[in-house]
Amino acid sequence: MQKFLSKSPEETEEIAVRLSKTLQGTEVVAMFGGLGAGKTAFARGIAKGLGISDCVSSPTFALVNEYEGKFNVYHFDMYRINSYDDLYTTGFFDYMGNGVLIIEWSENIEGFLPENRINVTMKYISETEREITVEGGKPL
Repeated sequence: MQKFLSKSPEETEEIAVRLSKTLQGTEVVAMFGGLGAGKTAFARGIAKGLGISDCVSSPTFALVNEYEGKFNVYHFDMYRINSYDDLYTTGFFDYMGNGVLIIEWSENIEGFLPENRINVTMKYISETEREITVEGGKPL
């Protein structure tokens, strides 16, 4: 387990860029944390590190945004997912193994995530500080 203290969205993105450099192209990055914890900033950093220049935003209403870079990236928002049937209708299982999956609100689907995932837990400390814990994957 690795812990980081971020003092800005830019620092959060840079920690995620470091994580992106360890990826092989088929990982599941499961993000946990409340509203405003920095999950989308972290997703932007992963995308940036994989050479994606598109504007990365939370896929709250689309459920999944797709990006092309060094690897295909599938950015999910599971905030509104409450059951296996909800998850199945997103096409989530079809994406597994076909790129890097970045999943916001992973706590809503934790029972359906692969065991060998990378967990990123983001904790709101203050208006400018977040504690980021990374479990799984390679050291950053």
